[in-house]
Amino acid sequence: MPVEIEGLKGLPMAGDDITVVDSEERARMLSAGRKKKLEKYRLRKMDEQKTEIPDPSEEVAVRIEMPMIVKADVQGTVQAVTDALKSLNSAQVFVNIVHVGVGPISQSDLDLAQACGACIVGFNVRSPPSSITLAATQASIKIKMHRVIYHLLEDIGNLIVEKAPGTFETQVAGEAQVLNIFELKGRSKAKGDDVKIAGCRVIDGRVTKSSTVRLLRSGEVVFEGSCTSLKREKQDVETVGKGNECGLVISDCFDLQIGDIIQCLEQVNRKPKFISSESGAVRIEC
Repeated sequence: MPVEIEGLKGLPMAGDDITVVDSEERARMLSAGRKKKLEKYRLRKMDEQKTEIPDPSEEVAVRIEMPMIVKADVQGTVQAVTDALKSLNSAQVFVNIVHVGVGPISQSDLDLAQACGACIVGFNVRSPPSSITLAATQASIKIKMHRVIYHLLEDIGNLIVEKAPGTFETQVAGEAQVLNIFELKGRSKAKGDDVKIAGCRVIDGRVTKSSTVRLLRSGEVVFEGSCTSLKREKQDVETVGKGNECGLVISDCFDLQIGDIIQCLEQVNRKPKFISSESGAVRIEC
């Protein structure tokens, strides 16, 4: 049965109980107690979502927090948008919903966003006035306004991909085959020790002087170290591409054989990907 209640300071949540008491003082006491209980519950849920027991045998991935404030037209939409945003959680980014509410974006939302570094999401609500937009711009607060849930998830998903730290992986940037071996004798201590130079042809990718190199023989790794010299046509160079020949010196490596493969390794930061399917489902793949 619909009823009209006057004097409320805010919109009630769907499912809230209405309790009739004898006095206003008693009503305020009950209201304060409920607020404290709700705040404790909210903080406990946030801690449960953030707390994970890492496996000691696995390397703990870096995970950053993305605080968000959600405002929508009705309470049911707020819950649907919140659940959809939480589905974008990944191994690198935790979407933390710090506040939800019904109605347009207000100055109090900006104050909270500035305090905790949150992004504000407005779904199916009217655009904020120019004063709010200007204040948000000056405080570097992002406001995302949407009316279609898929467009919202795509926008926030790309924001997550941009903010995620990524993971560093070692990749083979190039390979060179040893065609000949030259030995440079150290004539004195001032000239240094004997040096073995590998005359190579780059058969794939590129070889870079600043990278770590790996020496392979019959598919097995026999040495790993750094490149101390890289020359092409007697000139010092930083990089040699596929199909070119070069002279290469590996620090402290004296066991070289014709036919060995020298791999050039590099560190690559692999960022997560935002993936959407034709059915409208979206996810963050790390």
